[in-house]
Amino acid sequence: MNRPSWDEYFMDIAKVVATRSTCLRRQVGSVIVKEKRMLTSGYNGAPRDLAHCGEVGCLRETHNIPSGQRHELCRGTHAEQNAIVQAALHGVAIEGATVYCTHQPCSSCTKMIINAGIRRIVYQNPYPDELGMSLIQEAEIECECMD
Repeated sequence: MNRPSWDEYFMDIAKVVATRSTCLRRQVGSVIVKEKRMLTSGYNGAPRDLAHCGEVGCLRETHNIPSGQRHELCRGTHAEQNAIVQAALHGVAIEGATVYCTHQPCSSCTKMIINAGIRRIVYQNPYPDELGMSLIQEAEIECECMD
């Protein structure tokens, strides 16, 4: 029997989580794992009880904002942010955990990852945010891109 590695297994789960995304530009999923146990998940989309971009349009598209820039001009919360917020909301300790993301975390998410004490990032798709990668390296967080 050919079983997936733990990294492949949790990345596959992050991909499924991404299918819940309500973002019109890119669907991103994230899961936070500690000791081979999935603790929380998140996908990108509008905050709870607010209209989704499919209903009100994409502010970033309207203003032709390129990927990797001006993250504050978006209705959505990123997948990694939602996974961290879920941990806080439900009292789940994520210090020392690994976050699996379908996309490389942006600089805003990276700062939250650092402050949450997450020690490893595994992602599949690159994202054009050099500051994010610089912060990961400076914080000495283990980071791996899965091809």
